[in-house]
Amino acid sequence: MANSPGDSGRIAVDAMGGDLGPAEVVEAVRLAFHEFPELNPVVLVGDETILRPLLAKTRLDRNPSVSIFHASEVVTMDDKPLQAIRRKKDSSMMRAIELVKNDGASIVVSCGNTGSLVTGAALKLRTMEGIDRPALAAVIPRENGHFILIDAGANPDAKPEHLVHNAILGSHYCRVVLGVSAPRVGLLTIGTEEGKGNALITEAHEQLKKIGSLLNYSGPIEGFQVFEDHVDIVVCDGFVGNICLKSWESLAGFVSAILKNELRAGPLRMIGALFSHGAFRALKKRINPERYGGAPLLGLKGDILKAHGSSNRHAIKSAIHAASEILKADMNHRIEADIARANELLHQPVV
Repeated sequence: MANSPGDSGRIAVDAMGGDLGPAEVVEAVRLAFHEFPELNPVVLVGDETILRPLLAKTRLDRNPSVSIFHASEVVTMDDKPLQAIRRKKDSSMMRAIELVKNDGASIVVSCGNTGSLVTGAALKLRTMEGIDRPALAAVIPRENGHFILIDAGANPDAKPEHLVHNAILGSHYCRVVLGVSAPRVGLLTIGTEEGKGNALITEAHEQLKKIGSLLNYSGPIEGFQVFEDHVDIVVCDGFVGNICLKSWESLAGFVSAILKNELRAGPLRMIGALFSHGAFRALKKRINPERYGGAPLLGLKGDILKAHGSSNRHAIKSAIHAASEILKADMNHRIEADIARANELLHQPVV
């Protein structure tokens, strides 16, 4: 079972990277196969002496679609990316990435250190032809559905062409995960009038208009519009995107805590809360971050799905299922064609 040879279509799961430990990851795999019997094969990457008893406990050792690839080290949340890559070559994260590089697996799912995952994947897998930097795509709830935020933190120092590539990457992912055939793309800025925003946004806006035949570009969008049904993809650099993502997560937790305290403030409110239980459950389901489980690192010659470090079994289960759906969609071939065409259009001389 250990270090078994790979085959295409396998999902390499970094079993050691999450805050809740390998037991939670193994339980997530069990839940994934229970809910999605046709799931792609899974290889758990990590310390075999820890993983083997966990697989026996969950009876996953009887599942021929589950295997172990031994890795003796763990990248921690405190590790610096380059140090982790150089000093922990036998870490579960790096071994999982190498499985994809060497065709032992087709996609990595990891809850580990984001910086190490992004840097390691970029160095080992390399970016697609025509793409300079990868981008993280996060699914965010909004009015009447969800939208894709890209970049959610992979590339904080973006150039205009990187934002154009983000728009293409996000469009393809939106079709796969949200089922939107012609997703609307918006460029996040401080005003929708022409010329509003910094030099990065102004130039990216002009470039996005030039490749209009490849995208459904709706134009600039302001922060107060993102949760309305204006666009399906919000494009930004990784610095802005990561701040947005963490601010929204914090705000959701803050509002939830206030609501709980207010509903418990007196007997009448508690009775009202009891009658509203169904509505609160529906609200929780809509904004539940466990629903999609992770953010793919798009633009590489190989697929990577980053789950939150504190992900529980349900969130990791969703990430594993999302990984399977990404593989079925075969996004990368379509992305490469659109990136090549976009770069042609951007470099055409102005007549």
